[in-house]
Amino acid sequence: MRILLSLLLLSSFVLSPAAFAQEGRTAGTVSKKEEPSLDDTYRQLSLFGDVFERVRAQYVEPVTDEKLVEYAIQGMLGSLDPHSSYLTADDFQDMQVQTKGEFGGLGIEVTMENGFVKVVSPIDDTPAFKAGILAGDFITHLDNEPVMGLTLSEAVDKMRGKVGEPITITVVREGAEEPMDIEIIRNIIKIQSVRSRIEQGDIGYIRITTFNQNTTPGLEKAIKEIKAEAGDKLKGYVLDLRNNPGGLLDQAISVSDTFLDKGEIVSTRGRNESDTKRDNATPGDLTDGKPMIVLINGGSASAAEIVAGALQDHRRGILLGTQSFGKGSVQTIIPLPGHGAMRLTTARYYTPSGRSIQAEGIEPDIVVEPAKVEQLASFKRVREGDLRGALNNDSKVTAKLKALTEKAKENESATEEEKQPANDNQKTPTTKGDDEATDYQLDRAIDLLRGVIMYGDRIQQVKK
Repeated sequence: MRILLSLLLLSSFVLSPAAFAQEGRTAGTVSKKEEPSLDDTYRQLSLFGDVFERVRAQYVEPVTDEKLVEYAIQGMLGSLDPHSSYLTADDFQDMQVQTKGEFGGLGIEVTMENGFVKVVSPIDDTPAFKAGILAGDFITHLDNEPVMGLTLSEAVDKMRGKVGEPITITVVREGAEEPMDIEIIRNIIKIQSVRSRIEQGDIGYIRITTFNQNTTPGLEKAIKEIKAEAGDKLKGYVLDLRNNPGGLLDQAISVSDTFLDKGEIVSTRGRNESDTKRDNATPGDLTDGKPMIVLINGGSASAAEIVAGALQDHRRGILLGTQSFGKGSVQTIIPLPGHGAMRLTTARYYTPSGRSIQAEGIEPDIVVEPAKVEQLASFKRVREGDLRGALNNDSKVTAKLKALTEKAKENESATEEEKQPANDNQKTPTTKGDDEATDYQLDRAIDLLRGVIMYGDRIQQVKK
């Protein structure tokens, strides 16, 4: 048994470098002196075989060889970093469905931090989003069972379930005094990765919620529709990447290429310098170079950070919001025939200027925290016109007399109308509720965009 197991594990060690050679791209090579000898490898495999046989023979309950090997692989990959993991055949199938834009669950992107599940971002219009889950929340219990001690894959499995079944999630949130129990009903998650609309008649607003196979076609369609609706009035764009947990690397590259006419988009670097890969923009900017503001926050991660970093480095757009999540590593899915696959961190990615975003994130050009605007109580200030004996404004005298005359006429008309029967079909004007939620960051982005447009127009006038 030990010989068979050792040969099995050794074959996996031999296969891994091939996968790395195809997918890996980093900074530096390992010298021959640092490479472990074959004797050391056999010695470590022998240790593993001893532990395997002892557990198999003496553990309090019988465990199948398949489960023990699966647990060992999960432990090995899960100990490397928060994003490397083993995917069973079912997990691998679920992941393939997710990248196509539709899957079952709660609708949150998560990672593991300090033994707890941390929410990277809720996905728009999903059960988790509607229940009030926020980026940065820590999930400590699932249906009153502690998360501590579970792997990320095990925690995700517990959050999945039949559509319509409820799950109670215990959340610890920064600023909240006590943990919160939030009940969420599982549902089919259909992701519309791109949404768009016209803001204030002349600003194109585009929100990208995730990067899946439909993102680039959806973006191109959104830009086309905005151009058709706004026409010559179109002044610029707001690209919203807030709470975007990332997704497919190739989609991040093609989305960046949509707004860039030339230059590097991103570079990925694995174990060997020869494996460094650079992706460059192709000619053509679908937005015709119009001014753009990019919104980011702590829920903007991975592929979203690639797009934001590329647009920032090329000065194609101004970044506004708060610091991004800081996931600057690339995971490669390596299928394991007959078993599933492993998700392995194979590279770090860098922005065009050479910045590594790993654990640092992207700093916006202008920091704007989420806020609720409230009108402050004010007192009436004394102005020039209130002073005794103040001179009149000549230009307003005539207008004032005209206004008084028109008011007198309106009063006469009102008196006549009172004599007429009331019109029950008359509509009263409606006003926007004071408690209606407003997007402060988006409002500031539109204000900034208008300022950029105005400044650019003035520059053009000076040049003429």
